[in-house]
Amino acid sequence: MSEQDQKIPPPGLLSVIICDQVILNAVDKKPTIVGVFENISAESYPARHPRLAFFCELTNGRGTVPIAIRLVDVTQSDKILFERTVQRLFADVRQVHNLTFDISGVIFPHAGEYRFQIYAGGEFLGERRIICRVIKMPPGRPNE
Repeated sequence: MSEQDQKIPPPGLLSVIICDQVILNAVDKKPTIVGVFENISAESYPARHPRLAFFCELTNGRGTVPIAIRLVDVTQSDKILFERTVQRLFADVRQVHNLTFDISGVIFPHAGEYRFQIYAGGEFLGERRIICRVIKMPPGRPNE
């Protein structure tokens, strides 16, 4: 088998977190993860979520790799609601890469299960489930 025929393995996925935001320290780029969640609550659907962040850690990558995330609706045959791809250079397989996607205004069409999926070079690495649920707000709540 020639060197060109050998398939380069994708990076390894260490973690996936959905949160309100990720703050990067200006000096050392160390991330601070704020407001981790796995459920979204709304009085009715469709519901627009104003802002969220997708954070993940990858390691054991080789060379420049396209990294993609998708938000899919599992009740609609994995219909894609959001997708974004970035190129990431893995210069050292031992290095851990933090990757953050800020996402604004995603519309969840109905209550139920959704998944954030991550791919590297077209290969599925893993996913994180998000459950959207209907809640009743207590009476007397001020209008926002």
